[in-house]
Amino acid sequence: FFLGVWHNFVLGVASFMVLFLLPAILFPFYYTGVGALVTEVAEDSPANGPRGLFVGDLVTNLQDCPVYNVEDWNSCLGDISEKSQVGYCVSAATLQQLSFPARVYRRLDGTVECCSNSSLTDICFSYSSKLDSHLYACLPARKVIEASKVCRTNMDCHKDFVPSFCVTPSLENQTRLIRVKHPPHIDMLYVGHPMHLQYTVSLSSFVPRQNFLSIDLPVVIETFCKYLISLSGALAVINAVPCFALDGQWILNSFLEATLSSLIVEKHNRELVGFLILLAGSALLAANVALGLWMVTAR
Repeated sequence: FFLGVWHNFVLGVASFMVLFLLPAILFPFYYTGVGALVTEVAEDSPANGPRGLFVGDLVTNLQDCPVYNVEDWNSCLGDISEKSQVGYCVSAATLQQLSFPARVYRRLDGTVECCSNSSLTDICFSYSSKLDSHLYACLPARKVIEASKVCRTNMDCHKDFVPSFCVTPSLENQTRLIRVKHPPHIDMLYVGHPMHLQYTVSLSSFVPRQNFLSIDLPVVIETFCKYLISLSGALAVINAVPCFALDGQWILNSFLEATLSSLIVEKHNRELVGFLILLAGSALLAANVALGLWMVTAR
């Protein structure tokens, strides 16, 4: 009676071990810990374009957050999404040289815009001085960011004894300016919601040692193992549930016969106990299936 459950359990455990040891198994052909390798960029992805990401690019940093694998990529995007937008140190002379007069107006969400909507290279930055805490300047994003270090306040920019300001992109709520490093290419500057970048770019932690090796093979193995773990684990649990017409029904009957024969002498009483347990198990399984279908259709 336990044979099906046992085989599903063993298959799930074996798949988990392969998934856990995959870096060691593929070590002669792939190496890890150097970044996240881009395997696919969706056509409608905001990262798609001449200055965006391409298949085969190795992402090493998101802002000042280092990326060594796919887990780091997801973690960094999560941190960027939850925390406030970081700023960039710009000297007073550079700020005066790059900025130009612009009309300042407020968006519907209360944030401030000071650049023309038609501009594809300039972004509105906010900063503060000793005299005014709400100053705005329309600046060329790439020139401001590429030669600057990340900051949170003006105090972070005073280490070189040069008058500097921490300028922060003035963007809509939940929108972030993210600097993506993928050497040797020029950094990608992404403006949008971090989750859009996460959902439309597929990556792998495995980098092939030779050019003829497929970048998709480790992803296929990982996905296959995850499906085996999910399906075999689910089958093992479901079949073990004391429910009518499943292995759990016969397992329960055998268990009750082996343990309750001395306590409940009458066989029909033991069968009644088994029936009540099977009824409860069947109701629980049916409720879980109904809840799962409702959650899927409710979306």
